[in-house]
Amino acid sequence: MARRNRDFFWLAAAILLLADQMVKFMVSRCVPLSASIPIIPGLFNLTYILNPGAAFGFLSRWHPSFRNPFFIGISVLAILFVLFYYRRQGRMKPISSLGLGLIAGGALGNLWDRLWRGAVVDFLDFYVGRHHWPAFNLADSGISVGVALLIWQLWREAKR
Repeated sequence: MARRNRDFFWLAAAILLLADQMVKFMVSRCVPLSASIPIIPGLFNLTYILNPGAAFGFLSRWHPSFRNPFFIGISVLAILFVLFYYRRQGRMKPISSLGLGLIAGGALGNLWDRLWRGAVVDFLDFYVGRHHWPAFNLADSGISVGVALLIWQLWREAKR
């Protein structure tokens, strides 16, 4: 059972990485850069943008000669930390394994973009009226869900 629980890590990472890259490829081929396609009017658009920064465009104004190596380095360190943490764990709950896999897959998806395109492809654009949440992608969603799953699992273990 412990082996099967740990397999969630690799499965989650691989599925998220493949899905993220497939959708980014389709969006970049079918939607012009900076264009939006309304999916649910007043709530959600498919919008193709290239984000050279981090979440919410953080540090996007930094010079590319510093910004790109910085974010690539941060991504590599995050992936190495997740792999190190994963390897050091003995028996692992399925939720923890899944959470770590989603974080790894998401970090790999965004790292691939930075290495290949020099920026991350974002396309999920949620909004209400004129108030937009910053655009994001499947990799970002996987990282966020992975972190939430880990926090939830830690909270459940602390309650016991």
